[in-house]
Amino acid sequence: MSILLLLSDMMIPLTIMGIVAYGLLKRDKVYDSFIDGAMDGMKITFNILPTLIGLMVAVGVLRASGTLDLLAGFLAPMTRLVGFPEEAMPLTLMRLVSSSAATGLQLDVYATHGPDSFIGRFVSVMMSSTETVFYTFSVYFLHVGITKTRYTMSGAILANIVSIAASLIITVLVFG
Repeated sequence: MSILLLLSDMMIPLTIMGIVAYGLLKRDKVYDSFIDGAMDGMKITFNILPTLIGLMVAVGVLRASGTLDLLAGFLAPMTRLVGFPEEAMPLTLMRLVSSSAATGLQLDVYATHGPDSFIGRFVSVMMSSTETVFYTFSVYFLHVGITKTRYTMSGAILANIVSIAASLIITVLVFG
């Protein structure tokens, strides 16, 4: 076990040293390449910053206004039919927009029901099986300059719905 811990502690430094060694063997200007990459990263961050701010404001408005709870309440009768925990609906909806906001809601579920409860286990499985579709689309599509998404958005939302259903089934089968 201690070998695994040592290996996990050394993984990132070894990876960095390996990249630097590879660059030196190829006789590349490693530091100049690093600086160029950092500059590109700063440009990308500057370009996507308005989108990120807009998403953060939207998440704040959804949570503070009660719209998220209202939408979850509206969907509750349908989710009860399939055995979906009502308490997980706000988290499920927020997961589409923001991972950090969804993580905050996940911690609320843990505080209320406990991480070892059925709902705690379900939200854990669901959080690791789904994606922040709207965040990913706005950041990556904006950066690349894609304006015509065609079926990508509906496909991503469908994949998320399937992942949520699979998470519920897996949690029921494994944890009862």
